[in-house]
Formats: sequence, C-alpha cells, structure tokens
Amino acid sequence: MAFFENGLNPTFGPITMLQNWLKPLPAALVKQAEQLPANRFGKNIALFTEQLPDLKKVRIALIGAGEKEANDVREHLYQTAFAFPKAHIADLGNLRKADASLLIPVVFELLSGRVLPVIIGGKDAMAKAQFMAYQDARALVNMVAVDEKFRFGAPGEVYTPLLRPVHHLLFNFGLIGFQVHQIAPDDLAFLIKNNFDTVRLGKSRAAIEETEPVIRDADLLAFHLGALKQSEAPGVEAASPSGYFTEEACQLCRYAGMSDKLSSFGIYGYSRDLDKSGQTAQVAAQMIWYFMEGFFNRKNDYPVSKSGLTEYIVEYRQLHYQLTFWKSTKSGRWWMQVPATTRKKHERHRLVPCSFQDYQLACREELPERLMQALHRFA
Repeated sequence: MAFFENGLNPTFGPITMLQNWLKPLPAALVKQAEQLPANRFGKNIALFTEQLPDLKKVRIALIGAGEKEANDVREHLYQTAFAFPKAHIADLGNLRKADASLLIPVVFELLSGRVLPVIIGGKDAMAKAQFMAYQDARALVNMVAVDEKFRFGAPGEVYTPLLRPVHHLLFNFGLIGFQVHQIAPDDLAFLIKNNFDTVRLGKSRAAIEETEPVIRDADLLAFHLGALKQSEAPGVEAASPSGYFTEEACQLCRYAGMSDKLSSFGIYGYSRDLDKSGQTAQVAAQMIWYFMEGFFNRKNDYPVSKSGLTEYIVEYRQLHYQLTFWKSTKSGRWWMQVPATTRKKHERHRLVPCSFQDYQLACREELPERLMQALHRFA
C-alpha cells in the first residue's frame, strides 16, 4: 500500500532533490568495491559517486546517518555474497550531516518513490527521524523497536516525543527484546496501558518465531544494536552482557525484510570508537544482508493482497460469537480479523498478524492476547 499521494517510482521526478542532502561515497570505498570479485555485494549494486545512480528499478537504498560508522559497516557488507536481483539495490552514500533535519526528507523522498530505505545510523536518536519521515503519510502507521531498554521518559529520550502524548500518526508501537531490569515499572505499565506490543528478551529467545507477527505488523522497524550481547556487539555505548546472539538478530531482520507491510528499516547505536576489532560493524552488515534476503523473498501476502488467503472460522460457543482467521497459502502465515467496526483509516490494520499458536488457543475457546490488545486499540 502506498503511503503518499505522490508515489514517483519508476519515474523519480523530484527525487533528484536527494542530492541536496546526501554526499557521495568516499573514493577509497568505491575503489574497494570495484576491486571485489564479481560475485560480491559491493560489485553488484549501484553506487553514488559523482552523480546519483538511476533509481528507476531500485527497490532498496542504503543511507548512512553517521558517515564513519556507516562506512565501517559498508566495508563488511560489500564483501558479502551477492544473492539478489540485479539493479534493485543502490547505496546512496551518507547524509551531509548526521542530523534529523536531513534524514527526514531523505526517507520521505524514498518512501514517496516506493524505495525502501535501509538506514545505518550511529546515534540511537536518529530512529525518531525515521518515524517523522512518515508525517505526511495518508494512513496511520505502526512502529516496532528492537532494544534492550525502553528509551522513553526523559524529554531527550528517543521515543518520548512520539509517545507522550501518543503521536497522532502512530497507530501501534511494539518493543521487542527488552530486559525487565532495564525498564522502570511505570514505563512498562505505560506500554501495557496503551495496548502496545511487548516481547521480553527471554520470551523471544525461547520462541523467536513469536516475534514474527509483531514485526510483520510494522510499517517501520528501528533495531538498536544494544539489543545484542556485549560479546556479540561490543561497539555500543553501555553494552549489556545479556541480549541476542548475532544469529537471532539476523533472524529478526529477516522477519522484517519478509514483511510486505514494512517500508523502512534502520540500525542504530553503533560506536566505531568502541568497536576496536570491527566486530560490531561486521554484525550490522550481516543483519542488513539478512534483511535484504527476507525482502527479496516477500510473498505479497496481506496487506498487498488478500488473494491466496484461506478463511478459518472458530466458534466461541460460550460467548456466542465467531472469530475469523486467515492463513496464507503462499507463506503459511496467519492473521486474525478484528471482530469490530473499523473506521476507514484503520482498515489496513484490521487483519492482525498472529501465529498458529494463537489459532490453537482460539480453537480451545481461549482469547489470544494479541486479539485483546487489538480490540482495545480499535475501541
């Protein structure tokens, strides 16, 4: 579904404005890419050197929001295998200044042109700018953050301006991978009171597939590298000894890539000064690679199309009503239909992503927690 009236791809008229906010890739990095073997990532994507590359066929664009940090990640990403369609990925260099005032219009223009931006950010606060790029959207949006903490409360925290009060554009917010000892009880109560999606670190690691429905419902995802273990990603300020392993982080990123609803993806919190061995930059590169691997394996399920969805109706005999589930024959994924009247602006959120376990709960005449939260959001 398009968010903006002026969807420009494949013509990309005013997208030339991007050159005002972006600077080309450094010559040394371009030379490194040119010297790579033919089957490497950096050898097969369009690069912003002197002029912006042709974006007519591009579906994913890399953007650096912190030049030194982004270039470190690129060095590792360029060396990975290229397993994607030709001419569909571009690296558009770095913001001229790592500031929200530049990131917002860049992301906005790419969304308008139906190109998915992948943001490589140094500062966690840039995640707020990723959201603000949707401020001219024609529909309410869902945001998911993967983080070990809830960056909320103080005026300068990342998510405070979006949630206090809840931004008029935001329909739902999700927090995945948080550690309870890092969140104030009042902040956790705030998430629950507002019927936002929350998945603790322990729960997600025990059954990582249960994070997929939450991620599938997102229009944008911000992945803070602090959600990983310090041993996995040491190049993060105040890194925690507990968190995700790299393989788990890559799985979450692949889920995000496969979501037909998701239209922007950002990785934040990388500090090259703390990344002495370059390990964190390599981890971030792997996460981006698996995001793209998911993206190019999208199944065009809902909300792209209801075609190929099989309907399942569950009878709640004691409560005297029915609950409708839908299963995709393309991907095997499940949705629940919210049994409530919805306004037009909420229509794209009416099918709530869920899991097979939610369907099994319904068959036992138990109400899935996801449905209860969704009902309260539509109330």
